[in-house]
Amino acid sequence: MREPKRILAVVDPTAASQPAVEHAAAVANSIRARLELFICEYDPQLVDGASDHRQLAAARTALIDERWSRLREIAKTLATDVQIALDVRWDSPLADGIVRKAVESHTDIVFKDTHYHPLLKRSIFSNTDWNLIRDCPALLWLAKPRAIASKPRFLAAVDPLHERAKPTELDDRIIVAAKQLCYPLNGELHVFHAFDVTPALATPMDSMAMPLPIREITEAMRVRHSEVVHELTDAHGIARDCVHVREGSARERILSLTDELHADVVVMGAVSRRGLTRLFLGNTAEDVLDKLPCDLLIVKPAGFETTVPR
Repeated sequence: MREPKRILAVVDPTAASQPAVEHAAAVANSIRARLELFICEYDPQLVDGASDHRQLAAARTALIDERWSRLREIAKTLATDVQIALDVRWDSPLADGIVRKAVESHTDIVFKDTHYHPLLKRSIFSNTDWNLIRDCPALLWLAKPRAIASKPRFLAAVDPLHERAKPTELDDRIIVAAKQLCYPLNGELHVFHAFDVTPALATPMDSMAMPLPIREITEAMRVRHSEVVHELTDAHGIARDCVHVREGSARERILSLTDELHADVVVMGAVSRRGLTRLFLGNTAEDVLDKLPCDLLIVKPAGFETTVPR
């Protein structure tokens, strides 16, 4: 995986705060990457129709000019000395416009806001977020409205036994991406893996001559999974006290560990299967995304190709 040098921050022109921009600027500073602020604009009321074409064109031009002004205002507020570029595009739907821009700009990381409701402890992932998770070929950093810690904790979720249909090399890409972004931020990287003993205990009742040795089976699985995970993390120089192998549901364990570590960024792999609309996430279920209180970094397999037309 190449070192990230181009960052695209998606700006919401209607929002007062811009956590994606702030997080992108902090990362760009730490890795000395080029930062581009981007607005993807589209108003169906300003599309050619029965109305006067000249009036519509003038209204679109005025809207685009206002968006350019907004970008310039935001750029002035950033405390960074890295190169900053600006762009406004008329494109729809939003996710496709972002992907097209990312592909055209050879973007390494796309930053975009996503929102979290602290009372319900539930994120509000829009269709745009889900479509970006599915189709964005670059690293995708979904930012919550909270500041990046001075020494952020990254939690990388891996599945080296590939029990969840992940490509073999995706775990390496997850850890490499986490290291490339965590360490320059003076952060602390943790690695997580969960194993579930339930399938091993799913023996038909009528075939059991004696009770299953649940404790022995669980411990044997713990040893086996720990060996494989440590082989992976040792190869990447991750300290063993930062490696967490937990028994139970991946969904539940990653949520509890995120709270336990006060993680700032969770790193996951994502891969779509051809012919299926369902998204397969590397080490957890889709609904984990709706409950994480921190930022989320999505990593795609090598050779991933977006389905968004150019």
